[in-house]
Amino acid sequence: MSLNPVISLLGRRLRLAVIGGGPGSFIGAMHRQAARIDDRYELVASCLSSNAERSVQAGRELGIAADRCYADGEALIAGEAARADGADVVAIMTPNDSHFQFSMVALNAGMDVICDKPMTNTLDEAQVLLQKVKDSGLVFCLTHNYTGYPMVRQARAMVAAGELGELRLVQVEYVQGGRSQPGISRSPWKDDAARGGPSLVMGDIGTHAHNLLRFVTGLEVAQVAAEVGTVVPTRVTHDYAGAMLRMDNGARGSFWVTQAATGVENALRIRVSGSLGTLEWQQEIPQLLSFKPHGAPAQTRTPNGPGTLPLSAHSSRIVAGHPEGFHECFANIYSDAAQAIAARRAGKAAEPLALHFPNATDGLLGLQFVDAVIRSNASNGAWTTV
Repeated sequence: MSLNPVISLLGRRLRLAVIGGGPGSFIGAMHRQAARIDDRYELVASCLSSNAERSVQAGRELGIAADRCYADGEALIAGEAARADGADVVAIMTPNDSHFQFSMVALNAGMDVICDKPMTNTLDEAQVLLQKVKDSGLVFCLTHNYTGYPMVRQARAMVAAGELGELRLVQVEYVQGGRSQPGISRSPWKDDAARGGPSLVMGDIGTHAHNLLRFVTGLEVAQVAAEVGTVVPTRVTHDYAGAMLRMDNGARGSFWVTQAATGVENALRIRVSGSLGTLEWQQEIPQLLSFKPHGAPAQTRTPNGPGTLPLSAHSSRIVAGHPEGFHECFANIYSDAAQAIAARRAGKAAEPLALHFPNATDGLLGLQFVDAVIRSNASNGAWTTV
């Protein structure tokens, strides 16, 4: 990483406000820590709970001034927009059904947005939000954080450089076991389809797998033949989805996600095969990228090791042989968004290597994929255009 480009452009850190992610939230802590790793943001305001008392108390425990610990997300945006030293950026990590609401209000207030996935619960909302982002000229970053891993970015760069040749086969899976047993989720809103979306497993992890596939290959899914549903007895929200894929270049593929695989932790994996070789990567051992070229010995690529390409090097903070993980990949998304936001505010062109974070277009494409999977399932797995 270079010296702090945000301070170079603006003379200060970006002022960040957060909505959601309060006490007991895993992802809230990840967002806040990712924002601080590269020292490009200053956390200045918060609305951390829908419970007013808890929201204010949690904000104070984070060291936020009492008058900037808000009890309501829209009140936060209005209050910060009215201040001369108000927040530049709003990070949203609320339940899925409010992503659209808070994103629209923040954009209307002239604030750049960092939003947890899925971007919205419905395709109609995603289309409206994307148009709003385009019309506003503001930065919208969607935290598909797995694309921040150095070796995922190495894979993307190798594919783009033609090292795999013509892409022919793609496989992606995201397998978890946290919902393998009957019972209420530790986040009760996830058991409510009105809040969690039309397919919880697709919104929660299916969009991650789809985004990873697109990010690495540069291809789009043209058609799906899919099944989505529930495998754990008594559950009413989806915990499984699988699909055969036809990509827009003619490549064939497979997609499988579940949160009901007993004993599995966080097994996100991708394999891409072309005419010249195959790449394989697993999130649980993120430092290793396997490359199997045609007619030559298999290779293992590592961050800052031999063959590291600029996009991967841009995403790594330490020397070869030292592990980087989930916090750092999440921080890469935040840091790249910060460079784009600071450049926009300074009227400058952003560093091209910093423009690989997921955006509102990616969010819309993710919702289109979810919609196609659901439509295919309703047609008994018929091939369905995305």
